Amino acid sequence: MSNTLYIDGRWESAQLGETKEIRCPADGTVVGTVATGGVQDVDVAIDAAKNAFSSRVWSDASGEDRGEFLDRVARTLEDRLDEFAKAEALDTGKRFVEAQIDIKDVVACFKYFARSARGDAGRVIDAGDPRVLSRVVYEPVGVCALITPWNFPLLQAAWKVAPCLAAGNSLILKPAEITPHTAILLFDVFDQLGLPEGVANLVLGAGSTVGARMSEHPDVDLVSFTGGLPTGQRIAAAAAKTVKKLALELGGKNPNVIFADADREAALDNALNAGFMDSGQVCSAGTRLIIEESIAEEFVNELVERAQQIRMGGPFDPAAETGPLVSAEHRDSVSEYVRRGLAEGARLRCGGGWGREEHSSGFFFEPTILDQCQRGMSVVTDESFGPVITVETFGTEQEALDIANDTDFGLAGAVWTSDQGKAHRMSRLLRHGTIWINDYHPYLPQAEWGGFKRSGIGRELGHSGLDEYREAKHIYQNTEPTVTGWFSKSS
Repeated sequence: MSNTLYIDGRWESAQLGETKEIRCPADGTVVGTVATGGVQDVDVAIDAAKNAFSSRVWSDASGEDRGEFLDRVARTLEDRLDEFAKAEALDTGKRFVEAQIDIKDVVACFKYFARSARGDAGRVIDAGDPRVLSRVVYEPVGVCALITPWNFPLLQAAWKVAPCLAAGNSLILKPAEITPHTAILLFDVFDQLGLPEGVANLVLGAGSTVGARMSEHPDVDLVSFTGGLPTGQRIAAAAAKTVKKLALELGGKNPNVIFADADREAALDNALNAGFMDSGQVCSAGTRLIIEESIAEEFVNELVERAQQIRMGGPFDPAAETGPLVSAEHRDSVSEYVRRGLAEGARLRCGGGWGREEHSSGFFFEPTILDQCQRGMSVVTDESFGPVITVETFGTEQEALDIANDTDFGLAGAVWTSDQGKAHRMSRLLRHGTIWINDYHPYLPQAEWGGFKRSGIGRELGHSGLDEYREAKHIYQNTEPTVTGWFSKSS
């Protein structure tokens, strides 16, 4: 299928005729063949989005109408949930049951922003003068370029597409080139439900061409990107030339701090989930385990024992507990990451390999634990984006805080303790955008998501997630205009 670009309400092939074969990371089987767009396709899509926005066909629609459309999208996704989950599982290699959860989260996201579209008419300002009517209203930014990653393909797209449409913008979406199929299905839903032509456009292709052109194009008003720090820096530099609005979510190196007074069984179970869920391919993965010295040896020994029991397998293997990495290149990168850590003095407690012979056709990497890690090691400072947990220890609460904040990133982190005062102090002083107390990984569409420091700019989800796609305008009306007399009349 080569007509997989959606531009100005029509399915198109790439202008240069290029295509890409998509393979499942679990076994290498071909999932499909899609169009690979280029600069020419991006330019046409941006023109379509600009014309649609200029026509005001979507931005002038009422909040009620936009909300109703997003609700219809949510209902359609619910009806086709398994179809979307299968496509997601085949593209990413993740377990089908995990993909089903992801699609349910997508549904919740569209429902939340459907409510948000209906519910904000701006605010009235007290100007301190009864003759003055002052109000702040919110208007769409304009043409939005949305660039999304491969680990949660549709969910990360929904975090951008839903608020973008709720606010009344037009958009061009570029999903990760290796995981495009659920984006194609989503645009099929838009097409079937009658979204006006040009409001939403889909261009598949490489970040170095499609993403780069979207970031620099003068008719794009906002770029929202989720992915790695180096790419985010390049996008920010390109966008700066035309002073576009930016929203960047650039990953993290996330601390999971466990005190001796924590619920031991819950902390152990969640330490596994924090580091190994989705094979560690999660921007908020808690792969930096920071544990109180008095319990460290016993805790890590049991963590290692349980990690060694995790079963790897493909999307539809009912016994599998985790899946493969997304590509051979990424597997090689994680392997090199572990090698560097060992060279720096970390101790390999388990994992570090590619699995058994039965996993040889896919890109699997065993759940890995590196003990005796120290601040400054590359495995402690750098994000692996793989199933690798590093272990550091602390003696005091202040030391735990210092270690957890010693990172260039600041996306998420967790604190495990039964002491409410300690939990409050740590959560207040940790420099990360999301803090879990006695839990790891849950998020709410109505709560903001984003990071401090090099984890990004702006927020997704919640009120702030909608505001990323809006401009605030102050309207000041004097109902009884008078002559100021500031300057005298000429004689």
